[in-house]
Amino acid sequence: MNQLDPMSVMQKAMKRIEKGAFLTVSFLDEINIMTIGWAMFGIVWQKPILMVAIRSTRYTYTLIEKINNFTVSVPAGGMEKELTFCGTRSGRNCDKLQKCNLEAIDGRVVESPILKLDGIHFECRIVFKTAMEPVNLVFTYEKHYPKKDYHTLYFGEILDCYDMP
Repeated sequence: MNQLDPMSVMQKAMKRIEKGAFLTVSFLDEINIMTIGWAMFGIVWQKPILMVAIRSTRYTYTLIEKINNFTVSVPAGGMEKELTFCGTRSGRNCDKLQKCNLEAIDGRVVESPILKLDGIHFECRIVFKTAMEPVNLVFTYEKHYPKKDYHTLYFGEILDCYDMP
C-alpha cells in the first residue's frame, strides 16, 4: 500500500467514480457495499472531505446511521459486473461480497473495511450529515426523485488515502 495525498488524486478518483466505486460500511458483524457514481471532494473546515450521498431507502443508510465512518474503494479499472450488481441489489437480501467474490479487509484507520482490490482507497470519519430538503432543490432535478426518496449527504473527513497495486 502506498500512502497518497487525497487532494492530489482527487481528479483521478472522480474520473473513476463516474464509472462507479464501492462504498463500504460495517456495523457489528454486518458489512454492506454499495455502488456510488458521484461524490464530491473538497476542503471544508480546513480538512480534506469526501462527500457521498445515500438515499434513506437503501440498506447502506440503515447501517451508516449507526456508525460514524465509511470507506470508498475506487477500482483501478474493470469490475463493471461487480459495480452493476452492487448498485442494483440490496444487502438486505444478499451477501454482495460473496456474490461478487469480493474480499473485505480491515481499514487502517476506521472500523469499516476496504475492499481488497487494485485502486485508490479512502477511509473517512463522518463529520457532518444533512438530509436533502426538497424545498431547497431546483425543480429541474426533481425528476431524479420520482419516489421522493431524497439523499442524505455525508461529509467524511479523509483520515487515510492509499492505493493498493
